[in-house]
Amino acid sequence: MFFSKNTKTTGDKAEDIACKHLTKNKINIIERNFKNRSGEIDIIALDKDTLLFVEVKYRKSDSHGQPYENVTAQKQHKIIQTAEYYLQKNPRLSHNDCRFDVISIHNNDITWLKNAFDAS
Repeated sequence: MFFSKNTKTTGDKAEDIACKHLTKNKINIIERNFKNRSGEIDIIALDKDTLLFVEVKYRKSDSHGQPYENVTAQKQHKIIQTAEYYLQKNPRLSHNDCRFDVISIHNNDITWLKNAFDAS
């Protein structure tokens, strides 16, 4: 698929692929790479009335497991904190149901884990 020694470039390409996949599945992308002091959310999108916070993971090989396995409890906690901040800054969206998804890209395979974790 693609590989660069620059992890930012590789990450951006993986996010582009994830956005295309979401858009193809009728998901409306709202924002990419939302950051605050707690962390970053790769993609924020709407699936009808449900607000999605999407983490994108890419690996060129499976020698260290599947990409989604790298979304640790610590990473989940940072995403949840960042999502809470996003909702405070965007009160018009704070009444939407929310979901935390992971899009895992390995070679040409895209795995979309809907509701991969929750805020509880």
